[in-house]
Order: sequence, then structure tokens, then C-alpha cells
Amino acid sequence: MSSGRIFLLRHGETEWSLSGQHTGRTDVPLTERGRELAQAAGALFRRLRGDDPPALVLASPRIRALDTAELAGLKVDRVDERLAEWDYGDYEGVTTEQIRETVPGWTVWTHPSPGGETADEVAARADSVLADADAARVKGDVVFIGHGQFSRVLAARWIGLPASAGVHFAMEAPSWCVLGDERDVPQLVHVNLKPL
Repeated sequence: MSSGRIFLLRHGETEWSLSGQHTGRTDVPLTERGRELAQAAGALFRRLRGDDPPALVLASPRIRALDTAELAGLKVDRVDERLAEWDYGDYEGVTTEQIRETVPGWTVWTHPSPGGETADEVAARADSVLADADAARVKGDVVFIGHGQFSRVLAARWIGLPASAGVHFAMEAPSWCVLGDERDVPQLVHVNLKPL
């Protein structure tokens, strides 16, 4: 039986998160406000669980996630490519509104992203990293520092829903989602906890 929880931290605000541009592979730095909020997210984390270090901290390789981790006061044990954001392919840097000019009703949750990942591929990546985190929970809490869409997929997969169900969970920049369980039944303990 696992004792720890899994804390998901979405990176702080970037210019592209403000403009609504899909940001998968592109390394976009945090805004000044994003940096301030990342620090505040660290303070919220310590209020949620105290000052003891987590058992394991994994981060996406993107600079916005790594900077968020540092500013939040989290020591990253390992950078893990599996925590990268959904690969939007040809829609990288494009807003939903722009995509809908040629693909009416498009969302990442319901439509393909040409040249990018499918929902099934993203779900498989989420399942893989969640399995590792679940095994590590015997030693305590696990922290993932990553991205909005992928964190929402992690939450959905944790409770046995398809990747597309991530649409039902908010993850603003930056916010926390806490995954846990009740008597070995996976549950969402908190969703979209914001520092301010």
C-alpha cells in the first residue's frame, strides 16, 4: 500500500500561455509574473505538506518547467522527457481560434494534431510515468513539474479515465493538482490549487 501522494505542478505563466498559443516543444521562458507566481507556488506547496523534502521530484526538460521548479524551491532529482507537454505538431505556436479557421470545432481533446501526438500516445506516456511514481510513493510524496494539458491527462489517467477526459480538469499557470487514494482507490485530492 502506497503512502505518499503525487503532486503535479504546472509551470508558471509564459507569453504563449497568456496568448493561448499551443506550446509543446518550444522553449518559452517564464514572464516576470510567471516567476513571481512560481515562487508563490513553492510557498503553497510547503503549506500543503510541510518542509520535509519529497521522496522524488521529476521535471519536464522544458526551461519553463525547470525554472518553475527552481523558483518554487524544489530540487529536481531527474529530468524526464515523459513529462513534456503534448506534442502539438503542426499546431505548435498556433492558437485554437486560428486552428478553427480551417478545422471548425477543433480541440486537442477531440481532434488530431497533424505531425503531433495522438491522445493514445499521450495516455501511454502518462501511464508510464504514473506507474513509476506510484511505485516511488512507498517512500513518500512524488512531485512532477510539467505542463497544463499533460498534467490534465495525468489526472484523468490516475482515476482511470481516457486522456480526453482531461478537458474536465483546470490547470492554470501555475497551479497544483494532488493525486492520492482512499483505501487504494485512486482519487483527485485537489485540482487547480493556485498560489494567489
